[in-house]
Amino acid sequence: MKSILEKAKAESRFTLSFEYFPTKDDSANQSLFDTFDQLNQLSPDFVSVTYGAGGSNRERSLAVLDHMSPVIPTIGHLTCVGASRQSTTEMVQRFEQAGVAAILALRGDPPKDNPAALAQGEIKTALELVELAQSLSKLDVGVATFPEVHPESVDLAHDLKVLALKASAGASFAITQLFFSVDMYTNLVDQARAAGLEMPIVPGLLPISNAKQVLRMAAMSGAAVPTELVARLDSANEEESRKIGMDHSIAFGRQLLAAGAPGLHIFTLNQSDAAREVALGVGLA
Repeated sequence: MKSILEKAKAESRFTLSFEYFPTKDDSANQSLFDTFDQLNQLSPDFVSVTYGAGGSNRERSLAVLDHMSPVIPTIGHLTCVGASRQSTTEMVQRFEQAGVAAILALRGDPPKDNPAALAQGEIKTALELVELAQSLSKLDVGVATFPEVHPESVDLAHDLKVLALKASAGASFAITQLFFSVDMYTNLVDQARAAGLEMPIVPGLLPISNAKQVLRMAAMSGAAVPTELVARLDSANEEESRKIGMDHSIAFGRQLLAAGAPGLHIFTLNQSDAAREVALGVGLA
C-alpha cells in the first residue's frame, strides 16, 4: 500500500479507492460483488473492507477479502473490539492467506448489544494493534485519523501525538474518518507535517446521495455538516436533495485534491452509482 501511494505521488497523480462493508446475509453478497465489479471498471488503485469483530461478521469480512484481494490491492480493517492477542494473530494470518495488501488498524467501537466489548478485550488501543500487527507480519499497516479530532481526545495536538506513536510503531499511511470541511483536512495535514509526520493522509469522502442517511451517519460520528448545506437539503424534495448533495460532494472532492490530498477514498455504502458519479465528477476516472 505504501508503494502504491508513493508511486502515484512520483507520477504526480491522485489515487482513487473505495470502501466496502461485509453484508449481513448471503442474499446481499451478489449485490455487493456487482457493485465491486462496476466500480472496478473505473480502475481504482485499491479498496478497503470494513471489519466486524467476532462471530459471523468477522467471517463475512474475510469472505469479502477472499473475493476482492485476488482482483485488486485490498486493505483489511482490523479492530480491537473483543480482541485477544491470539484472535488477532489468527486474523492477521487469515489476512495474509487472503492476500491483502495492507491492514487498517482501528480501535473500533463496541456493538450496541455489548457496550463492554472493548473493555473485555485483551487489546485496548489501535497503537497496541499496530505494534502487534507489525510483530506478526510484513504487511503494511495503516491507521485512522480524525480531521475533527477524535471524540474522546482533548484536542488535535493529542491526536497527533498518538498518530506519531503509531508511525513510530510502523504505521505507514492514514485514512480519515468522515468529515465535511476542507479546512479541517488541511489543518490536520499542516499540523501533522509541522510535527514531523510525513505519512500520506488520504481523505475519506462519503457521497451525499441520500441526505437523510448521510446526516444520520454524520450525527452518529460527530461530524459537523455545514449549516448552509443542511438548510438547503432540508428545504428540498428528494430529487433536489440528491442533486444538491452530489454537487456538494463533487465540489468537496475537487477542493480536497486541489488542497494537496493524495487521492480520495470513497465510502460506497456498497452502492455504485453515487461513488461512480463522484469519481467521474472530480476527474479520477
